Amino acid sequence: MLQPSERILTARKRIFLGLLILAFTILLVLVTLLGWVGTVGLRQIHPLLPAIGLTVSTVGFAVLSGIMVLLVLTIMLERELPFTRNLRGLVIKVFLPVMVFIGRLLGIPRDTVNRSFIEINNQLVLSRHLKVAPDRLLILLPHCLQDADCQRKITTRISNCARCGRCVIDELLALAERYGTRIAVATGGTLARKIVRDYRPRVIIAVACERDLTSGLHDTYPLPVYGILNRRPHGPCWNTTVDVARVEHAVKTFIDHRPADALPDTRKIGQPQDEPR
Repeated sequence: MLQPSERILTARKRIFLGLLILAFTILLVLVTLLGWVGTVGLRQIHPLLPAIGLTVSTVGFAVLSGIMVLLVLTIMLERELPFTRNLRGLVIKVFLPVMVFIGRLLGIPRDTVNRSFIEINNQLVLSRHLKVAPDRLLILLPHCLQDADCQRKITTRISNCARCGRCVIDELLALAERYGTRIAVATGGTLARKIVRDYRPRVIIAVACERDLTSGLHDTYPLPVYGILNRRPHGPCWNTTVDVARVEHAVKTFIDHRPADALPDTRKIGQPQDEPR
């Protein structure tokens, strides 16, 4: 598993969970009020309608409360619970836009909400305790990790890298070769989606900024994606870097350790698969 310092960062987790609890509280209050108001008006139409309205609002209250409890327990216990397989989809497709909206009302920057969301997503992915063959794990990198002055085109074939060591791409290539995983570089969402279609991974370790990671998690769902934020010492999209040790820990967390002779031919690292698996 990942080291404790690389699991959910408590401060980031609290931001998203706090916004989530606030949103659920508002929804529960609205459901309760609508149920109460509805029963008053429905009584004028038919004597049985208030009971039906109360039943519907009670069921809605119970469902929302159950989803909230399961989500929080999954995150806190760090393991997948019964009926929680689709919770990550709810967080990505439904809760995130609501959290961003509420965060804006409270003056919380979007990037802060997105960072918290990425950590929550990572915890939900880790809770499944997935293990895959090394060649079914894809390390997906942003183009901004490459040295800005480099003339080598690595987006179509990362093996074109000169391995000069001026940027972190060399270390990441060595990491992929050492563990037998696949690795690719994307310039944006369109190319990233094409890479995912071509490589057909079962797990993705994605490196990017908050905006691109959040968008990528949405686009690739239901594929499990573990997100790692890049570092931007020179500002966004320019000579960025990443904690290679954290990427390696993530790789070791997800790969199924097999005998050396069962690993894929590393000469094909960074190339799409030719045959479906």
